[in-house]
Amino acid sequence: MRTFNKQKKPAKYLIILTTILVILGIPSYIWTKKNVSTLAGRYNSPMSPIIMIPGSSASADRFDDLVKTINKQYGEHHSLLKLTVNTDGKITYKGTINANDDRPFIVVGFINNNDGYNNIKKQAKWFNIAFDQLKTRYRFNSFDAFGHSNGGLIWTYFLEHYFDDSSIDIDSMLTVGTPYNFEEKNSSNRTQMLNDFIKDKDKLPSSLTYYSIAGTQLYTDDGIVPISSVDSGKYIYEGNIERYTLITLTGSKAQHSDMITNNQFISIFHQYIIGNKINNRTGMINKKGTEPVK
Repeated sequence: MRTFNKQKKPAKYLIILTTILVILGIPSYIWTKKNVSTLAGRYNSPMSPIIMIPGSSASADRFDDLVKTINKQYGEHHSLLKLTVNTDGKITYKGTINANDDRPFIVVGFINNNDGYNNIKKQAKWFNIAFDQLKTRYRFNSFDAFGHSNGGLIWTYFLEHYFDDSSIDIDSMLTVGTPYNFEEKNSSNRTQMLNDFIKDKDKLPSSLTYYSIAGTQLYTDDGIVPISSVDSGKYIYEGNIERYTLITLTGSKAQHSDMITNNQFISIFHQYIIGNKINNRTGMINKKGTEPVK
């Protein structure tokens, strides 16, 4: 009897070990299958949204008129989805993305939309929560970015500290009146925020194309943000991404808050953020959107 028990023990242990491995392997298999399915869906997704962040004191409704103008002026039908992130990370959705719309506008705003560097860091964290939800829900593999004023600062902090998803590409970014050195007119006097952005500039996605627009209501600023502050973005982006371009708006509606209604801005926005990708995908872009901005 003793000899019989000794022979049975190894078989018993083998069965127990096999059972444990199977139990542990099932969750891993499910996760792997789900992850592969998500990546496959993302790879095949035709959607490439334009994700927009408004500036301080502005809500997710900030770009309603801009989207209406784009759709009317160019005869297009972009959807508009708006997210508002609360301070606890909870998100409310407003609007929908229409079926077969592969170039929707998605705006992400914040309940706490106050100014200041510390708040910008909080907003970048909240934006990351929203971005994670968006990429899970819509499974896009590329997107374009737009930010007005501090929205560009939030994008910059997000790209340096949170954006590390190798399965998603950011193609182009455009910002308007983004104060990389806040209200400082002398670029030699760098704020803590600018120094931090420069310190982490190597974390930026190297394939990014970035267009930064500055307004010149008084030839030195847009009424709020000095041109030198907008231009300080070059210390962060130039040489670290594929292309960095500073564009200056002058004349009517070159003020800080009015620039997104400026006809020249709308033409630039459509040509460099919306138009080229529509042209590449469908060949149906309005001719007006393919002409160089003069």
